[in-house]
Amino acid sequence: MRLVDSLERPLRDLRISVTDRCNFRCTYCMPKEIFGRDFAFLPRAALLTFEEITRLARVFAAHGVHKIRLTGGEPLLRRDLERLVAMLAEIEALDDLTLTTNGSLLTPAKAHALKAAGLNRITISLDSLDDAVFMAMNDVDFPVAKVLAAIDAAADAGLSPIKIDMVVKRGANEQSILHMAQHFRGTGHILRFIEFMDVGNTNGWRMEDVVPAAEIVRTIDAAWPIEPVEPNYYGEVAERWRYVDGAGEIGVIASVTQPFCGTCTRARLSAEGELYTCLFSGVGHDFRALLRRGAADEEISAFLERTWGRRADRYSEIRTASTPDRAGSAVRRKVEMSHIGG
Repeated sequence: MRLVDSLERPLRDLRISVTDRCNFRCTYCMPKEIFGRDFAFLPRAALLTFEEITRLARVFAAHGVHKIRLTGGEPLLRRDLERLVAMLAEIEALDDLTLTTNGSLLTPAKAHALKAAGLNRITISLDSLDDAVFMAMNDVDFPVAKVLAAIDAAADAGLSPIKIDMVVKRGANEQSILHMAQHFRGTGHILRFIEFMDVGNTNGWRMEDVVPAAEIVRTIDAAWPIEPVEPNYYGEVAERWRYVDGAGEIGVIASVTQPFCGTCTRARLSAEGELYTCLFSGVGHDFRALLRRGAADEEISAFLERTWGRRADRYSEIRTASTPDRAGSAVRRKVEMSHIGG
């Protein structure tokens, strides 16, 4: 049964967080001041098991989900993740199974294991090619070279096309835009620029720190002319552009300055089984409780139908409309990006 929400948006994409832990402390996601040595992460018993995740995925697939992205935290911190990939790959309704990682644990052996298990593609985060800039942003002194090695490992394993995600923050790494574009032109990898977003309440977001998508596009177009490309599918988050000289394409994700709430088809399942119907949600819907008290698939399905059917989220549109005077508005509590994987 195909589901649509109160604004007639279908449910097509499910992002599944497999852990709330990460070995980076990126300033725009898990700032060290908040997620320090004493931060209380979820105990292992609170996490959904691979069997529980797969069962929910089957229910979601029966309602129109055909794409699953595994996230974290850093998903490769979850032991034996390729076993979950293999379990999900058996769901016939799925036609895209992918994963987002910071690349720190993506060895050649791991990349090949994930591919063999059924992973289709991979997205790797990299915010600059300058070690000083990148280390300042990941805040654990992790070097660029190791992420580039992970990208090569993914390519060698056939996890392509590989997407490279760069969060652009004013005063931090906007000077790296052209360097990144130049490096990945002609590689077959798709570099995506992401506007710095106000996900959660801990990253110190300010509108003045956002480098607008239009500025990013102008910057690249001035160096290498680009032209727009039609979306691959309804609800695609990245606005696509290709180099006129045939050197590939880039994407720009502009949820701050050009919100795409009207075509959002994504739900997010946290590591402990809370479903969030918006990246900027403050409250989740507890599917773990249903699983662990022995609910039948029909009951779980009915809960999903009610949850998605009532969905009216359009936070980015509302935030953008009120941004000029938001300084005087009340602070809205939102789930942290590290908890639901972006």
